[in-house]
Amino acid sequence: MRGEYQQLVDEISAVFGVPATLEDRDFGLIAFGAHGGDDVELTMDPVRTRSILQRRSTAAVRAWFEAFGIARAVAPLRIPPDPAAGVFKGRICLPVRHRGVVHGYVWLLDDEHLAGLELGPGTPDPRVAQAMETAARIGALLAAEARAGAELGELLRDLLTARPGGRDAARAALREGLGQAADGPLALVAVAPWRTDDGDGAGEQPGSAFAARSGVAALCAVPGCLPDGGAALAALVRLRALTAPAPARAAADRLLHSPRAGGPAAAGMGTPRRGLAELTDAWAEALSSARAAAAERRLGPLAEWSGLGPYRVLTGLPQDRAADPAVRPLLERPHTELGRTAEVYLDCAGQAGRAAAALGIHRQTLYYRLSRVEQLTGLDLDNGEDRLLLHMTLKASRLG
Repeated sequence: MRGEYQQLVDEISAVFGVPATLEDRDFGLIAFGAHGGDDVELTMDPVRTRSILQRRSTAAVRAWFEAFGIARAVAPLRIPPDPAAGVFKGRICLPVRHRGVVHGYVWLLDDEHLAGLELGPGTPDPRVAQAMETAARIGALLAAEARAGAELGELLRDLLTARPGGRDAARAALREGLGQAADGPLALVAVAPWRTDDGDGAGEQPGSAFAARSGVAALCAVPGCLPDGGAALAALVRLRALTAPAPARAAADRLLHSPRAGGPAAAGMGTPRRGLAELTDAWAEALSSARAAAAERRLGPLAEWSGLGPYRVLTGLPQDRAADPAVRPLLERPHTELGRTAEVYLDCAGQAGRAAAALGIHRQTLYYRLSRVEQLTGLDLDNGEDRLLLHMTLKASRLG
């Protein structure tokens, strides 16, 4: 599909004599027109630079453009610059529609070449009509991809949420939908939390054009899979080899920047597998990894199952059983600093000097706090099992 998109964008660029850029409705870059000369235009417009080099726009840029009603537009719009959002040049936006739905946007820098261009319905300028006809062809392609992507997403969700007795049938249906990719190396990525548009958590996914360009075989929102009942996004990513997870990491990074990713969102990746036989296990690993990434800053924003350490065990505990009664006083607001002190001390393998330095306190202050921890919990920090119980409970307390 990418070649078709590029050809159509080049057609619009030729119509107006300026480079055009095509983005999906989540502001993910699909294609862009070539720049001539010394690329002065690219250099002087940081939004366009970011879109092309990083393949996405910032939240401030999205908010500025969407404030002009581009998601509902039926005709081209002229959008002024906003230096506060990093938009130093105005834009002309051609909405990419199909059957009344906007699937993306074609962007033109509003420079001296287009200063006199008349926009709006019924404009006499034939270039506008020609460009909008091409935009409609792009919309038809994006709509077709969206339909195909939605079907694969539903099949993936069916497998991940199926009861054990129904998994074989769900797996067979997904294998038929994916074709040869179903038997290759795959990685499953979870992004949590994920904002959905409806009440059951099965809302709209990112544009399927994103999936096609990112090696994502299928995307779906999985309702009720988080301890608080929220939804997470599942992304099944094609890999070249089981030992080469770079495409999954790249897809996770882009999904974390989607406007539908909840804040603050985190991502997790299960152990790559070949084929679909262990996909539900990979999903459990990916979800656990995403929860750990949200709980432990050093693991995020993308955590991989192989690097979770104790969180591989902790994420498997029921949330109502993770907080041991002896340790609960350290989780209450008056004593949270004592809890942090104990966790850092145990992270430092009980080495007082390292722990005091990490906390920025005097060693005697550390000893005082640790004695308070023992008083509140009844645990003996000279006892290995008590230390293990305290350490694991403090870690588990941050898991959402």
